[in-house]
Amino acid sequence: MIKKIILFIFLISGAAISQPYPDQFYTYEKEKLIQQLESLNGIEISEDGKQIFLSENIDNGFATFKPDSSEYPFNRGLPSWNGHAPNDKSSFRVMMRFNNSGWSPWLTVGYWKENIWTSYGSTSYSGGKIDYDYVVLNSFFTKWQFKVEMKRMNINEPAPSLHKLSFFVSDQRTTENVNISSLVNDNPPQIFIDTKHYYQYGIDPGIGGDICSPTSVSMVLQSYNINVDPLKFAQDNYDPYWEIFGMWPRVVQNAAEYNLSGAVTRYRCWSEAYDVLANGGRVVMSVGPPLYSGHLMMLAGFDESGNPLVHDPAKTNGYGYKFNKKSLSESWFNKGGIAYTFFLEDSASIVSVDNSELIQLSDNYNLSVYPNPFNPQTNITFETKVRNQTEIIVYDLIGREVEKIFKDIIEPGSYIFNWNASNLPSGMYLIRVISGNYSNTIKAFLVK
Repeated sequence: MIKKIILFIFLISGAAISQPYPDQFYTYEKEKLIQQLESLNGIEISEDGKQIFLSENIDNGFATFKPDSSEYPFNRGLPSWNGHAPNDKSSFRVMMRFNNSGWSPWLTVGYWKENIWTSYGSTSYSGGKIDYDYVVLNSFFTKWQFKVEMKRMNINEPAPSLHKLSFFVSDQRTTENVNISSLVNDNPPQIFIDTKHYYQYGIDPGIGGDICSPTSVSMVLQSYNINVDPLKFAQDNYDPYWEIFGMWPRVVQNAAEYNLSGAVTRYRCWSEAYDVLANGGRVVMSVGPPLYSGHLMMLAGFDESGNPLVHDPAKTNGYGYKFNKKSLSESWFNKGGIAYTFFLEDSASIVSVDNSELIQLSDNYNLSVYPNPFNPQTNITFETKVRNQTEIIVYDLIGREVEKIFKDIIEPGSYIFNWNASNLPSGMYLIRVISGNYSNTIKAFLVK
């Protein structure tokens, strides 16, 4: 009798263990990101308490965040982040470590925008690895920790900043036990997201076969009426360390420079994706066989029968394209339902520390940009207590000069410079002020 009871308990316990642990999503954004901080070295918190940035007159620093833990164990993870790196001489990189009876070494999970460090850092240890942009662990974990390093080539370069970290964790067995028939019978209500369709091979024949990821996100930006040059967006997405265009968290960060809040996530059914679209979000699916060996495309919505529609950058007729639902379900959900999830960020909530309505630069300088965001004109107000040669120049996000607003000697006083950007596309622009030995860069958002 005792043997039977023990056997029964063992069978029940074994059945429970065989059940996959649920997906879990952890995100630290703005105030929550600040609350999660453990220590700062050469890094400061913005006045609005919503982001961190590299301190003035410092060329490198780091922020360590408090360890966090999940309710359920996981063995796969998708990290991502949102921040700002104003040019190719100012960057940040994200590192993680994991605890299972002891902490792993710090592992580099990615960087933005340029790899300006002498060493990329470790990407593997005995307990697991960072598979390009994907945390793959050899056993189940529940604890992790983030660290962010920031660097610029010299102290006169504008500072990088960060306002969001995300980590989507899961159990690989969930992907291994997908029920395709139930997915085919999942029929969400009708919805359709319009956009400008881009054919990836037509953007640049030389790299066209490699840019499905940034091309799909360019269509997401266009769906929000944010103008984007798909070639430039793809080129910015190129990772020179891994030599690929398709790094998942990198394209999420690239979109953050255009005022989108994004993360790398998972979906386990079509209705979950519908809920995001119905609430104003966007979904870019990472798919595999049988449709493609590896590909990304924007989920456009669902028809009146609940069949998914996509904007496929690999097809000239890919706008609102309808694949066989079973094949598409297999292609996405058998690969884990991995996706980029985006929402349009409130512009005023993620502006840089430099970009508040009125910024006290020092005892001798005041700077403001109003309105911000703007369309198509804004006013740059500069106040100084000292006489200096001064120039005000607008740059785009890759450092190209867009317009020289002013260059001359300024006497002590307050000055207003009007900037008309009617001939420029929507997006973020950098306004750099140099007066004597002082220089500073602020951000302005053009929203048409």
